[in-house]
Amino acid sequence: MFEMIFKLDKLAFSQLNKFAHRYQLIKLATKISMTGDGPWYLYFMALLQVLHPKGEDFFNLAGLSLLLAFTLYLILKNISRRQRPCHEEDFIAIPFEPSDRFSLPSGHTTAAFVMATSVSYIFPEWIMFSYSWAVCIGLSRMILGVHYPLDILVGSVLGIETVHLIYALI
Repeated sequence: MFEMIFKLDKLAFSQLNKFAHRYQLIKLATKISMTGDGPWYLYFMALLQVLHPKGEDFFNLAGLSLLLAFTLYLILKNISRRQRPCHEEDFIAIPFEPSDRFSLPSGHTTAAFVMATSVSYIFPEWIMFSYSWAVCIGLSRMILGVHYPLDILVGSVLGIETVHLIYALI
């Protein structure tokens, strides 16, 4: 069964990879992906803490969730040790090199969904924007060739469920 899932996962990735190259989406995906880099979350959390009355609540929820999600992410990544698609032979190369060797789960996607889910609890009026952005982060990581669709799915579930757990605890 897992073999079939991984085969479908690679097929879906291959189709997206070809589509991204055909429509020259690499530059856009690179820019979107950069908005999901770690320092931006800290800047956003700190800015809200200073400027918004609910900023401290957001900082606590997102901060604790990111810490737990990052810990779980590292454990899962080192257990799965799944090779990234950009290191496979049939990949259409792009000028982008990931920060580590393994792909499952996607750390960018995990963090993006932690932020989106934290936003949904504290600032529900921003829910559509935040989840749309998180989905775009996941898509950009596939377009850049560093993650398969399953990596993105696992990362999004990890991010969402981590926030639900932290919210219930605090």
